[in-house]
Amino acid sequence: MSHGWGYGPGNGPDTWERDFPLAVGPRQSPINIVPKDAKYDSSLKPLKIKYDPSNAKGILNNGHSFQVDYVDDSDSSTLIGGPISGTYRLKQFHFHWGASDDRGSEHTVNGIKFPCELHLVHWNTKYPSFGEAASQPDGLAVVGVFLKIGAANPRLQKVLDALDAIKSKGKQSTFSNFDAKSLLPGSLDFWTYDGSLTTPPLLESVTWIVLKEPISVSPAQMAKFRGLLFTGDGDAPCCMVDNYRPCQPLKGRQVRASFK
Repeated sequence: MSHGWGYGPGNGPDTWERDFPLAVGPRQSPINIVPKDAKYDSSLKPLKIKYDPSNAKGILNNGHSFQVDYVDDSDSSTLIGGPISGTYRLKQFHFHWGASDDRGSEHTVNGIKFPCELHLVHWNTKYPSFGEAASQPDGLAVVGVFLKIGAANPRLQKVLDALDAIKSKGKQSTFSNFDAKSLLPGSLDFWTYDGSLTTPPLLESVTWIVLKEPISVSPAQMAKFRGLLFTGDGDAPCCMVDNYRPCQPLKGRQVRASFK
């Protein structure tokens, strides 16, 4: 493992507060969602999600996960509605997953983990850039989607097919013409709360929108995620698994639901 933060015994989530004091802040993520404690809020608007497949530009192994990056200099890939006001642009999406199918998601529902969780990261266009938005309380909105074991998901396959080219840390490849909206479930019912990035620097700038309905992934597709490496070429290989942060204390925050 490289120096700096990671998911290993010496640099994993329980060590992050040494370098990132926000790790114990008032609105840290992820959390355990308890549906019976979530408050239905009739003022929450439906989510309106519009993604332009031509905005997809590349795929990268960053040593913690892999991410698909989007061109974010126009309003052709946006999120509006739900708990947010204004327009948020899609910046990238990435995943967190476990070494086995009984763990891997960051958020949990009634304490239950899913094998994988997708995060679609957006930034508030009232700020001049993603970097500036990331430090503002209303700067980011992340849509979280759970993956559960089931039938192979054909819409996920194009992403998984690209992983061979970015097996080790620092590798990147072009990745174009992909509609991220194809990874969303049929229902956009959601829970929402004020939270943070789940990776350092753990900035408390995220409005979380966690979808209730999961999408399916097959065991063979999950194996493809686990074939990636935390390590770069020339280092002793270390499989990229268990790259999730455990749930953080709610500290009095209210989780709201868009559905009864």
